[in-house]
Amino acid sequence: MTLHARDLPQDVRELGELLGDVLETQSSTEAFETVEQIRTASIDYRKGDLDSRDTIGQTLDRLDPEMEGVVARAFTTYFELINLAEERERVREIREGSQDGTIEDSVAEAIERLADADVGSETVEDVLDDVFIEPTFTAHPTEARRKTVKAKLRSVANGLETLDEVRLTDREEHTVRRDVRSEVTSLWQTPQVRDRRPEVTDEALNIQWYLENVLFEVIDEVYDELERAIGEEYDEELDVPKLYEFRSWAGSDRDGNPFVTPEVTEETLERQRETVLPLYRDRLKALSGVLSQDASNLSIGEQFEERLAEHKERLPGVAAEAEERYPDEPYRQKLKLMRESVLRVNDVRQGGYDSPEDLLKDLHTIAASLRDNDAAVIAESHVDPLIRKVDTFGFTLASLDLRDHRKMHTDAIAEAVERQGIDYEDMSEDERVEFLTEAILQNGSVIDMENTDGLSEDSIRVLRRFRKTADWQNEFGVDAIDTYAISWCEEPSHVLEVLFLADQVGIVDLPGYCGLDIVPLLESEYALSGARRIMGTLFENEAYAQALEARNTVQEILLGYSDSNKENGYLAANWSLYNNQRRLANITDDFDVDMRLFHGRGGSISRGGGPMNDAMLALPNETVTGQIKFTEQGEAIAEKYANEDIAERNLEQMLNAQIRARHNAMEEPVEDVPDEWVEAMETASEAAREEYQSLLETDGFVDYFEQATPITVIENLNMGSRPASRSEDRSVEDLRAIPWVFSWTQARCIIPGWYSIATGLNAYLDSGGDIETLQEMYEEWPFFKTKLDNASLALARTEMGIAEEYADLADDDLRERIFPRIRDEYEETVDLVTEITQREGLLSRDWLEENLERRNPYVDPLNLLQVRLLAQSHLTEEEKQTLRLTVLGIAAGMKNTG
Repeated sequence: MTLHARDLPQDVRELGELLGDVLETQSSTEAFETVEQIRTASIDYRKGDLDSRDTIGQTLDRLDPEMEGVVARAFTTYFELINLAEERERVREIREGSQDGTIEDSVAEAIERLADADVGSETVEDVLDDVFIEPTFTAHPTEARRKTVKAKLRSVANGLETLDEVRLTDREEHTVRRDVRSEVTSLWQTPQVRDRRPEVTDEALNIQWYLENVLFEVIDEVYDELERAIGEEYDEELDVPKLYEFRSWAGSDRDGNPFVTPEVTEETLERQRETVLPLYRDRLKALSGVLSQDASNLSIGEQFEERLAEHKERLPGVAAEAEERYPDEPYRQKLKLMRESVLRVNDVRQGGYDSPEDLLKDLHTIAASLRDNDAAVIAESHVDPLIRKVDTFGFTLASLDLRDHRKMHTDAIAEAVERQGIDYEDMSEDERVEFLTEAILQNGSVIDMENTDGLSEDSIRVLRRFRKTADWQNEFGVDAIDTYAISWCEEPSHVLEVLFLADQVGIVDLPGYCGLDIVPLLESEYALSGARRIMGTLFENEAYAQALEARNTVQEILLGYSDSNKENGYLAANWSLYNNQRRLANITDDFDVDMRLFHGRGGSISRGGGPMNDAMLALPNETVTGQIKFTEQGEAIAEKYANEDIAERNLEQMLNAQIRARHNAMEEPVEDVPDEWVEAMETASEAAREEYQSLLETDGFVDYFEQATPITVIENLNMGSRPASRSEDRSVEDLRAIPWVFSWTQARCIIPGWYSIATGLNAYLDSGGDIETLQEMYEEWPFFKTKLDNASLALARTEMGIAEEYADLADDDLRERIFPRIRDEYEETVDLVTEITQREGLLSRDWLEENLERRNPYVDPLNLLQVRLLAQSHLTEEEKQTLRLTVLGIAAGMKNTG
């Protein structure tokens, strides 16, 4: 059976031709011919038909500012369209693989693996009981495209889908093609660059779109696939628990973003509730159209009768209307009452559902009644999917995590208690821990959270946030906003400070009740290496132990990938994270605490990116408790969740990996890593860290970075609501990890993803190690294999010829001292990685190589144009706009920002 009418080459060719037609129509024949000249020269160079890029450079040098803008727009728009073609190809592969049973990393494959290994149904149920996956969407500014542009591209994508999957008449096809042409024309006429920085509300709305329009639709499909796979492999019917929950930082992450106010957070909570409740009412209305059974043909059951009678008592007026409209249709009567109870959630009128659990009880009652009446197929098709949606999204759509920098809490407490003669600021760490513990455990409050006289603005905001959090939990439910992350947490007191502030407003009432998971973010080397000092002190602390017990003894710990990499380099950071994850597992095990690791990953390789399923399978067995949480950021969100088929595929891959990883951990609780491998990594990572830090500490390195990358352009791109730097200082330490990686990616010199790997591994070899051991580590150790494969991708995306063009922008002395060092490390790393992986090239998959070959000739002209604009000391407004556009185009071409 043929599922599709098109293929990738056809999509790429037709979209390219369409763009060319639009370019010529909207600009001029001269513009079209200029773009073609640049394009063909770039392709010829990449094919080896030209010895240099001089021809491209000469053409670019002749362009006036207006034509520069046209060229930048043409190549940027090309990548936007080609990305849609590649998305369509991913959908084809998913659908065809599903049809013929060849798709890898599926839920069915995970269950089949267990069955083939003779894993019993009880063990499978134990694995599923442990598994809990929490993708957490953040508002980090790595999505460079405007919302308007994304909407137009989504319309083009829908047109491609129709042409590919629907059998059309000639007239229908003509209409679809006309609409696609119309959208591409409108896209060309639409400004690509934002004229204002997006507000926090914009970011929250962006996240909400994916939750409402994609994930809400597909989540039950994943459960359905899992239950079908279990049914095929096992005779027993297994109970599949809740496996997913979606969370968000958009609208609640205050760290470094002064625009995240309590008003914004409250608006986000209200809007998400107002979004999800109508979705349930719509589904209940549709269900009413299905459950039209007559009472005379049913035995609806005692439980259903009782819940129907109770509901009628709560809503007598609605009950009378339902009985009159559906006199002999009990399911429809019940559904009418349920719709009204959903409508009255948070209503002044009585009869609304108090919690999602009440709605779930009614849905389960209907499902059970249907099954008792031999209508299980109706329950499976129509009721069970809604149960999964309600169980996943509740009345909140996505729970919000609060976050702020540890200093904010410390300062707020110091100022608040100073008014009572307590000198918190000058206390030692032990004294702070003792003071906070006693304050939390005593019955009365220590500070008046309402009285903010004499406090700084930051401290007033902190106290107000905690007061409002108590209000939000009362209004929206504790589950709506029940997590508080502390960035740059380095001492036990930093965690106890949040517990203390929560206690002062009634969110915590020990013993017995704690309304927050308090999550330390361990990101500095000091914090990671001091994990036992921090966590051990907390677990032994009387107040914190009571809080943990009230939270089911689950401790969530957030690991920072981005700043760890920026501080230590790729190899050393990843080895430190690996070791510290194992260390944290041992600590929590020693104290009989259940650990949930929260991986603060970014989209880029250097920030923990790469295939999620590979990353999950490469985690140390000791850390795989079944519960896992991770951030989804920036353009990675659109790539993973804009299309329903791809979103479902991503959720399946997560579940596949977590099922397999949890079973592996149950079979082998402590991963058996040979001492020789550990020693190799210890030697390599230490040398790699020294080399990486030596590069960053080179005199003039920050100046080189500013001169040889477009960092100053990126800082003014209006990408996100949060400032690019933590302060006005110009240092690597102060710069946020996102613009740091974004800048190197733009310059095609992705040192955050590979620099010092060769130095590190060569240090191991020079100390008596051998290449055969490294090859064995690559073949047999998921951690090492994943890190080397990800580094290979960063190396493949690096283009030293282009990077040299950027290096030429720097002062001569800086260039000569820094760029050759980077280039030599790159070449050494490429040689060493290919020798270890025993591949001819860097990439392990043909489609990745094809992808880069297709893109590189089109990215190069944007880089060369960007270099020319960066080299000019004075730019007109038109040229500044073109420069910003080259940044967007390169990001689209690289399919990555930071």
